[in-house]
Amino acid sequence: MTSAAATPMSARYETVIGIEIHVQLKTASKMFCRCPTDIEGAPPNSRTCPICLGLPGTLPVANRRAVELVLETGMALEAEIVPVTRWDRKNYFYPDLPKGYQISQYELPLTRNGRLAFETSEGPVTVGIRRAHLEEDTARLVHAADPGGRRVSLVDFNRSGMPLMEIVTEPDLRTPEQARRYAEELRLLLRAIGASDAEMEQGQMRVEANVSIRPVGEAAFGTRAEVKNMNSFRSVERAIAYEVERQERVLDAGEPLVQETRGWDDDRGVTYTMRIKEGSDDYRYFPEPDLPPLRADPAWLEEIRGRLPELPAARRGRYTAGLGLSPYDARVIVADAGATALFEETLAAAGGLGLAGVTPKLVANWVSGEYLRLAKQATGEEVELAESAGAAARVRPEELARLIGLVADGSLSGTSAKQVFERHFTAGEPVEAIVTDLGLTQISDRDALAAAVEDVIAANAAAVADYRAGRQQALGFLVGQVMRATRGRANAALVAELLRGGLDDGGTTG
Repeated sequence: MTSAAATPMSARYETVIGIEIHVQLKTASKMFCRCPTDIEGAPPNSRTCPICLGLPGTLPVANRRAVELVLETGMALEAEIVPVTRWDRKNYFYPDLPKGYQISQYELPLTRNGRLAFETSEGPVTVGIRRAHLEEDTARLVHAADPGGRRVSLVDFNRSGMPLMEIVTEPDLRTPEQARRYAEELRLLLRAIGASDAEMEQGQMRVEANVSIRPVGEAAFGTRAEVKNMNSFRSVERAIAYEVERQERVLDAGEPLVQETRGWDDDRGVTYTMRIKEGSDDYRYFPEPDLPPLRADPAWLEEIRGRLPELPAARRGRYTAGLGLSPYDARVIVADAGATALFEETLAAAGGLGLAGVTPKLVANWVSGEYLRLAKQATGEEVELAESAGAAARVRPEELARLIGLVADGSLSGTSAKQVFERHFTAGEPVEAIVTDLGLTQISDRDALAAAVEDVIAANAAAVADYRAGRQQALGFLVGQVMRATRGRANAALVAELLRGGLDDGGTTG
């Protein structure tokens, strides 16, 4: 379903990528028991009960809220809601799986046949969503050394039974960039509907890529490798690019590819063999006997659909078509929850204060520029998509509206306004108090600026001569000198006008 012309990694091969994403759902309790989901930072094995420990004689009860979140996600992805769904047992043995099987869904998932559209540098892309279904998470293995120095593996069951949604695409993606942008857009959608925080570094969103290549023009799929352990969007793009190049080298050497699971080593920038890839038959799926099939009542589905908020794509469209923002500004603002909230609330505050000069474009410039710059600095680290929701609380929308209004009506220069905004962001002081304290009110009085302009003309004979010789850039230098003399408070447009008058008339600035 890719709608843009895809660019293969080489001229001989076409890349085929499918993505599987596991998302930890935002519920108060686990998938099949009452244990709380606040496991981050909790002592090991402190959020457990006989059900999520898989003890004999226990029976699961499905979490209604988890089911609703998967249905909301399916609706947001324009997917088909399956009228009757079934739980299945996925059988395998590993220390992190206490029952020896995982309750999941296989033949009848909650939702299927959806789509997600997004933009890339190559143009628009639409990827098909094969399915979105529910399952329970496994426990967490911790590999460490005991006091005697021996290597041991410990099991923390806090994560066992956490509600997971698995979203599987069709093999529609063709480049590493498309895979990265799909994952970014999906996370944005999940956050918008409140299904998950999807923090990759906390394991709340795990991306796995099925990567294969085939000769250009061939219809049959090549042998695929599943790539795991990608803990950032940048890693998704890097890992897939490396894996494509590796498979090309193997085929060009005349060797066969093996269907396998490979891990990504971010430090070395390579994938490595983990295990031979299992097929669905290896898991011996069969219906879960302890949970009845789930039938979705139409009235319930309509109630869920009515709760859906404005989705990211629709919001970007409203910003560009309705508010006149550029696609870039709309994309930057919508990509960040804090920026979106600040933009919306500042516009509302400007309307309430009657500040007609505070336009959507001006607000967008401040939010996507100065606000996100300071928010990124406040995190103390580089982030791929700014996480500024906490930083947004530092800025009062009505104060940002007042600040933009002062710039719009000429009371404050742009340079001074940035200084004021940074102090407001840091200390939370009202804008007007900061302007008064720093003495930053813009000077727009012609007579008050005339003396400063004449002084600058008299003190910069070389620049004056350059201007009169036709070098227009000298005017910018002279404007800068006046701004320096007035500590950035002068109205720059008026200064330029006075300078032209003084220079063209041989010294008269009044």
